[in-house]
Amino acid sequence: MLRIKKKNGQSVIEYMVLIIVVIGALLAMGSYVKRGFQGRWKSSVDDLGDQYDPRVANTEIRHTLDITTNTQIQVFDTFSEGSYTRRLDETISTEKKAGFIEVGEY
Repeated sequence: MLRIKKKNGQSVIEYMVLIIVVIGALLAMGSYVKRGFQGRWKSSVDDLGDQYDPRVANTEIRHTLDITTNTQIQVFDTFSEGSYTRRLDETISTEKKAGFIEVGEY
């Protein structure tokens, strides 16, 4: 009977070659996959619309400030009988500002 010896070294080399081929294929496909992701990302960002550029912007500013102030002053004179001063002030003011800022490049 003929006995065939197993060649363990040969099978290890075959597995290593197979792993190297798979890694090489993944590295070669990496740039294509990367470009695919970048294309989808750019498409998604472009669908959002125009982006804000601080160098070229038109801005409308509206500012409203409402203030109400109540002041009450009471002074009692204890040296004379029944003499006092009472003062009540109420101030209501509204301040409105509107403006437009345009910034552009030369």
